Amino acid sequence: MNGTVAYLLVTLGCLVGAAGVVIAVVALRKARTGPRPPAPGDPFHDRDADALRGDPRRLKPGDIVEIRQVPYTVRGSVHLVEGGWSWAEHLLDDAGGVKRWLSVETDPDLELVLWTGEPSATVTPGAPTLDFAGRRYSWDESGQARYTATEGTGLDPRGTMRYHDYQAPGGARLSFEAYGEAGWEVALGEKLHRAEVMIYPQGDPEQAG
Repeated sequence: MNGTVAYLLVTLGCLVGAAGVVIAVVALRKARTGPRPPAPGDPFHDRDADALRGDPRRLKPGDIVEIRQVPYTVRGSVHLVEGGWSWAEHLLDDAGGVKRWLSVETDPDLELVLWTGEPSATVTPGAPTLDFAGRRYSWDESGQARYTATEGTGLDPRGTMRYHDYQAPGGARLSFEAYGEAGWEVALGEKLHRAEVMIYPQGDPEQAG
């Protein structure tokens, strides 16, 4: 009799223990499959500046950009991806028809550069240093990216772009870009302060008509 009672007690204890293990496994699975916490925001993102001056990361064709008190219209945009990195270049023109490019990159801080094309330049990339327009530029980076482009840029809707970037003391930039099978395009760049750029969104141009 005592042996039977002992057997029943041992069996009951095993069942209780097994039930506890099942409950723990179920609880663990629920914890793992529950909603994930939101990803931390970009600590370098100046939301106050975006609220006051517009967010350059959201520029699109049709928007108005005022740079150093000169208004430009965004005629088209190019979005580029290289590995896990991405940036944008926007074609601008002013009331006089002068065309420039504004590049927008997060590295990790927001970096804005205003580019002016140099169509008569004969210099080519590849050397560690280059002398151009009275300055000596040092190689900074080079690579190849995939791009998508909107109408107004004069580019194919998608393709690849090769680039070589150089910098001079003081932050001046020299860039070489080649889209698809085209030759090198040369541009000089000026790094902009955030306060020098004001954005006036104009809505979605495709829905304006």
